[in-house]
Amino acid sequence: MPQLDTSTWFITIVSTILTLFIIMQLKVSSHNFYSTPEPKTTKTSKSSTPWETKWTKIYSPLSLPLR
Repeated sequence: MPQLDTSTWFITIVSTILTLFIIMQLKVSSHNFYSTPEPKTTKTSKSSTPWETKWTKIYSPLSLPLR
């Protein structure tokens, strides 16, 4: 049975990794990124609702007394 020749594996693996690295660098460099991101200003409107001024308690069904 012939022996498997592994002498070219190193250069094949190294060239594949190098090619993938170059392709990924080209893909990432083609994107436009913002140089200084700025926070978006949003207006907060205060709505007057009746339940905001009251204290309310929500009862869990598990904490109610047993009947």
